[in-house]
Amino acid sequence: MEKKDFDFLTDKVAAFILDSNRIVVFTGAGISTESGIPDFRSPGGIWTKFDPDDFTIQKFMSSEKTRRMQWQMMAEGSLLKDAAPNQAHHAIAELEKLGKLTCVVTQNIDNLHQKAGNSPDKVFELHGNMKFVRCMGCDSRFPVEEILKRLDKEEIPDCHHCHGILKPDAVFFGESLPQKALNDATHHSRNCDLFIVIGSTLIVYPAAYMPMYAVEAGAKLVIINLSSTPMDSKASALIATKAGEAMSKIVEKVRNQLPA
Repeated sequence: MEKKDFDFLTDKVAAFILDSNRIVVFTGAGISTESGIPDFRSPGGIWTKFDPDDFTIQKFMSSEKTRRMQWQMMAEGSLLKDAAPNQAHHAIAELEKLGKLTCVVTQNIDNLHQKAGNSPDKVFELHGNMKFVRCMGCDSRFPVEEILKRLDKEEIPDCHHCHGILKPDAVFFGESLPQKALNDATHHSRNCDLFIVIGSTLIVYPAAYMPMYAVEAGAKLVIINLSSTPMDSKASALIATKAGEAMSKIVEKVRNQLPA
């Protein structure tokens, strides 16, 4: 993208942010790749290394062998990459500090928005969070580090409250999305005046309905993504560049125009 086009588009998006009162940021795998986390579907992604069938909720719940394999992968770090937030995550966190963010709706399971400084109660994780483990029996939630410590002595840890099956708190194939996160994301998408997509191809549903809800309600749509999406024709601004580069420039322009 030529510098004059980039400057024009980032000016435009900064102006949208300054003029808006209810801003939703929606993030997908394309923001996390800049922190070194491969997209699940891309070369080097998780589905090139593991069988997606082993990540169905039915197989996890019914097969002790599958659970043992997944805990072994967790212990080895195959599923948990200790990545750091990048420029884009920090820019989104700064939008919150500047009072220009209602919430983040994310398809990512890496906890990087919270690490960057976004309030956990403003981050709606549609596909869960691999930094936590949930009991399928009593619904207790534990930090993953707490459970990983037990793997020296236990191949398949269970819940110490009810002895139920423990599962990484990410959404598996065949599993429903967390209802509260989905309800909150839907509500804010339908009631925002600006919806900013960052790093999502908008092809995974029901998450990809969120920008549709926003546009139907009359919100402006901004898409920052390296490839095209099915919603491009509805966007008021399209920026086909890296998330970190675009968001850091946009937020810098917003910061410079807000009253001190």
